[in-house]
Amino acid sequence: MKFGPVVAVAALVALTACGSGTSTEGGGASTRIGIDHPRADSDFWNSYINYVPQMADELKVDLMPATNSQNDVSKLVNNVQALVGQGAKVIVMAPQDTGAVANTLQQLENKKIPVVTVDTRPDKGKVYMVVRADNRAYGTKACEFLGEQLGGEGKVVQLQGALSSINGRDRSEAFLECMKTKFPGITVFSEPTEWEGSKAASMLQTRLEQNPDIKGIYMHAGGVHLAPTLQVLKQKGLLVPPSDPKHIFVISNDGIPQEFEAIRKGDIDATVSQPADLYARYALFYAKAAAEGKTFKPGPTDHGSTIIQLPNGLEDQLPAPLVTKENVDDQALWGNQVK
Repeated sequence: MKFGPVVAVAALVALTACGSGTSTEGGGASTRIGIDHPRADSDFWNSYINYVPQMADELKVDLMPATNSQNDVSKLVNNVQALVGQGAKVIVMAPQDTGAVANTLQQLENKKIPVVTVDTRPDKGKVYMVVRADNRAYGTKACEFLGEQLGGEGKVVQLQGALSSINGRDRSEAFLECMKTKFPGITVFSEPTEWEGSKAASMLQTRLEQNPDIKGIYMHAGGVHLAPTLQVLKQKGLLVPPSDPKHIFVISNDGIPQEFEAIRKGDIDATVSQPADLYARYALFYAKAAAEGKTFKPGPTDHGSTIIQLPNGLEDQLPAPLVTKENVDDQALWGNQVK
């Protein structure tokens, strides 16, 4: 679907209006925002969680005490029901299983409660806005980086997230499609880790034992994959600088400070910075807009992103830059701003 200049301008106008901080409903209890965090076992998500109250203060959002579903869809359902029972007029969530929340989204739609999802796009069920980066671009960037480093030949391991998640599928499919098209001389071993570090460590160790000539690793989530991956490489004597012939090139997704430090040390080579700060800001930005009855259209925004049309709503695709040793010290990156 294509949209002309008029639609693009409309998107900008809507965003500017929302950014003004005015409310058509008067604020207070009538615009209370309920938020469920997806997990607390990931450095990325913990950074996002820390940004939320800061952004709520800046945007003057009436935010209810947060719940945490701990990567469990049944807890997510219960938490959402509790938030609604306590008076939430809008729900912000980040469902890790994007296929299992359809019934909950339908119930919220029936109650006329808008939903903003962060980082993940539900497979079904109406959403007011998805705040997310282009996850297919993550996979493509990782493929192109490793393909160039390996000269188009060799073996790589893809430590996938959960394929029940749209993010895991998008990153995985784009990585594999890019490898097949641009680097057919590279063999890819894909390992679904369910976003679990222990599974990533076990699968990587097995692959390295079976294929000691592996030269590249793509981690879908540095927040859970980085530490176990480095531990396995260290145990096998493979945690060596890029100048060493034994070096395995590693690229990740997240952009957490620990990844940046690993890039500086030469332990990994790159990551795609997933904007935890912007996720928090624009999740609450759109939640507040929903409470105020504002609407948006596809097109470019005034914050360097693009809103796209989904079958079940809209998605604001925020920028996610590639980080290497050349730009790892850029202070504009959120991972360099964490205290």
